[in-house]
Amino acid sequence: MNMSFNTLGAIDIGSNAIRLLIKNIETNKGDVEFKKIAFLRVPIRLGEDTFTKGFIDKKKEKRLKEALIGFSHIMRAYQVSSYMACATSAMRDAENGMEIVEHIKEKSGIDIQIITGKQEAEMIFNAGKLNTLIEPGKNYLYIDVGGGSTEIVLYSKQKKIDSRSFQIGTVRMLADKVTKEEKKNFKEWLRDIYEDYAPLHIIGSGGNINKIHKMLDKTTKEAIHYPELKVLYDVLKSISYEERIHNFQLNNYRADVIVPAMKIFIMASKICKVNEIFVPKIGLSDGIIHYLYTGKKEG
Repeated sequence: MNMSFNTLGAIDIGSNAIRLLIKNIETNKGDVEFKKIAFLRVPIRLGEDTFTKGFIDKKKEKRLKEALIGFSHIMRAYQVSSYMACATSAMRDAENGMEIVEHIKEKSGIDIQIITGKQEAEMIFNAGKLNTLIEPGKNYLYIDVGGGSTEIVLYSKQKKIDSRSFQIGTVRMLADKVTKEEKKNFKEWLRDIYEDYAPLHIIGSGGNINKIHKMLDKTTKEAIHYPELKVLYDVLKSISYEERIHNFQLNNYRADVIVPAMKIFIMASKICKVNEIFVPKIGLSDGIIHYLYTGKKEG
């Protein structure tokens, strides 16, 4: 049997949650299959500190450290051969971000890389599942909505044209820390893209759009339509946090951030006159695994 196995690990340290993804990479006579064998999510919300105080306090730093120590034990138990830990918007913006990276390295042995918004967008986009959605000759906006930022990649005729990172995210919006200037930049950039590349299609990623897709009882390849997204948004926005948990069985860490996430997708859809959002259910952790597998180095 010409089959080989390689176990890779990805740690995504986001503004809303941190995630550990472990996949077996199985190679058989040239065919490669990525199999998820473990996934763990811890809703620490580093962005609550960064976007309101400018730094991450000792309490959240301790929770992060304990989670990553746990992740390191889990990776050893699964015999992970290679891993990568990437931190995004909250750690990028925190004045003590690099200091925390050093503390974590000392306590857990995990080496964290703070990546740029552009690196984040490209890593997710290159995760390998999008070729099933992208059709030749069509123009797409790949939109990843996170807790601290929104990453967008413009893809035209099967080529990446541009990518941008905006300081607009769900936790940042809940903290009322999105500047008027950044909102203006976001809308103006989308309008310019629409003028040059219409008609456009949207591919959405992030935990919230994945959850919305599930709430609307969509099948794997079925798109979310703008009118149903808007109706669900209006309903969720009109009820309390507690009612969202009770009536829609949302987890407490999802019931608040899902509303601003929907608002971002609605804004983009409205400006670019897009009626369908495709949801392949990929994230940064998938992008990290793909990046490790292909052996690419960041420039």
